[in-house]
Amino acid sequence: SQRRDRRSTSGIAATVGPPCLPWREPRQEEEGRQRPRAFPIDQVRGNFIRSVTNCIFSEAFPTPLKGPLRLAAVSKDALEGLLDLDVAVIVSDEFRQYVSGGKLFPGSEPLAHRYGGHQFGYWAGQLGDGRAHLLGHYTNRKGETWELQLKGSGKTPYSRSGDGRAVVRSSVREFLCSEAMYFLGIPTSRAASLVVSDEPVWRDQFYNGNVKTERGAVVLRLAKSWFRIGSLEILSQNGELDLLRKLLNFVIAEHFPSIHSNKSDKYLAFYTSVVNDTACLMAEWMSVGFAHGVCNTDNFSLLSVTIDYGPFGFMEAYDPDFVPNTSDDEGRYSIGAQAHAGLFNMEKLLDALRPLLSAAQQEVAEMVLKTFLDIYQTSSRMLLKDGTCLRFIQLMEDTRADFTMTFRQLSEASAHQLRRRNFTQAWALQDLASHGRFSDWLNVYLLRLGRQATHSRKDPHSDRQARMKSVNPRYVLRNWMAESAIRKAERNDFSEVALLHDILRQPFLTQASAEQAGYADKPPWWAHQLKVSCSS
Repeated sequence: SQRRDRRSTSGIAATVGPPCLPWREPRQEEEGRQRPRAFPIDQVRGNFIRSVTNCIFSEAFPTPLKGPLRLAAVSKDALEGLLDLDVAVIVSDEFRQYVSGGKLFPGSEPLAHRYGGHQFGYWAGQLGDGRAHLLGHYTNRKGETWELQLKGSGKTPYSRSGDGRAVVRSSVREFLCSEAMYFLGIPTSRAASLVVSDEPVWRDQFYNGNVKTERGAVVLRLAKSWFRIGSLEILSQNGELDLLRKLLNFVIAEHFPSIHSNKSDKYLAFYTSVVNDTACLMAEWMSVGFAHGVCNTDNFSLLSVTIDYGPFGFMEAYDPDFVPNTSDDEGRYSIGAQAHAGLFNMEKLLDALRPLLSAAQQEVAEMVLKTFLDIYQTSSRMLLKDGTCLRFIQLMEDTRADFTMTFRQLSEASAHQLRRRNFTQAWALQDLASHGRFSDWLNVYLLRLGRQATHSRKDPHSDRQARMKSVNPRYVLRNWMAESAIRKAERNDFSEVALLHDILRQPFLTQASAEQAGYADKPPWWAHQLKVSCSS
C-alpha cells in the first residue's frame, strides 16, 4: 500500500509563543519571537467545572502528579526528530517534571480546549479537554510546528465529573499505539514520553460497580493540531458564528496552504479536503486491521490524522463485526462499520459549516458528502491492489483467518511453497487453506504471478516478496501484547513497554526479539478473554 505524508507545516496561535526548552539553547531566530493571541480566552479563571461560552480555550494549569515519578517510556524518535532534544536529557529529574506537568516550560501558558461532539450518535453538548493541557507550540529545526499536550495532567473546566487523571493501562496503550501507527505509515498524533506515579486514581474499569485504585500516569502527546470536528460543532450549535468563522480561517491558513484564504468558496474547499482525507485515513486504518473503538466527532481530527487512542484494537481473526470497545454494546463502531461512522461524522461537520455556506455551496457540499464512501472504497481497493485480494479477504472472513499474519505469510511464501501448498510453518495461511475454495483462488493467484514473471527482468517471486513485506506488517500492537506489557508496568516493570516500542518501530522487519516473545505466533488462549473499555 501507499502511505502518505500529507502535511508538513502547521501551528497554533493560542499561546504567547513557542516553549523554550530549558535543556537546549534556542536558535538565534527563535529568541524573542512572540506570537500574538488569535482567539479570546475564557474570561473566568480557575480549573473548576463550568459551562464555557464565547471562547475556544480556557486557561488551565496542570496538577502535578503525587509521589515519586518514574519515566516509564520515551520515544527517542519523537524527542530527537520532532523536539530537537538529545535523548540524554531523560536522566534528569527536571525532564520528568516538565513532561508530567510538575513544571511549565518558560513562556508556556497552559490551556484547555473547549469543544463538543456527537457521541455514539447523540449530541453530547460541551465536552472539551477534561484531562489534557496544551502547553504551547514548538517549531523544530525542520520548520515543523508541533503542539505539545499533556494527557492525564489534572482537572480543567471541562472535566465534568472526572478527576482529570489517566491511569497506567490506558497511558501505556496510548503511548505505544501512537508510535506504532506512525511507523506503520498512518497519519497520527505522536507520543514523546510516559511518566507514571504512585498517585492513587479510582476507576470502575468495566462500569460494573467494581471500583478499585489504579496509578496515575501522564503522556506527552504531539500533533500538528488538536482541533477536531467537535471544535467547530460547539461554536455552530451555540450560534457563535463570528468565532466559528475566525477558527476556520485560522485552521485553513495554518494547515491547508492549497486553499486561498481570500476565496469565497474556501469553506467548501476545506470541507472537500477533510472529506477526502478522512475517507483515505479510514481506508488506511482498515488496511492494517485497526479499529479506533470510539469514532465520535470529538475524536476526529480536522487534519485527518488519528487522535485519541482509547479502546482501540487491531483485528486478529478476520471479522467485520469486530468491536474492540466493550462499552460499545450495539457495535456502532465495529471495524466493518467504521466507514459509515466516518460518513456520519462528515454529515455533522457539514451541519457545523452550514451557517457559513451559501445555499448553492450547501448543495455542492451535499454532493461532496455523497462521495465519502466511494473515496473510501477506491482508496481501499488501491491499498488492496485488485480483485484477487478482495476474493482473498472473503476466504479470510469465511475461515476467520488472522488478518495481519495471513497477509504477511502470503508475502513471505516462496513460489515453491505456494505451488506445493506447503504451509506447515505458516499457521495463518494454514487456517486459510482449510477453505474449500482456497485451491481455486491459489491457482488464479499463481497464474497472475506467472504472467508478471514473463514481463519482468527481475526475479518476480523475490521481487513480489520484497514489495509485499514492505507494506504488510509482521507485528502490530495486538491487545494481548499491550496487556502483557501493562501487567508488568503495573508492577513497575517497564521492560516489555520498551521491548514493544522498539519492535513496533520496525513492524515490517522480522526481528529475533519479537519472534522470541511470540509476537508473530497465534495469540495465546487468554487473549480471547481480554476486554477494553472507554474507562481510562
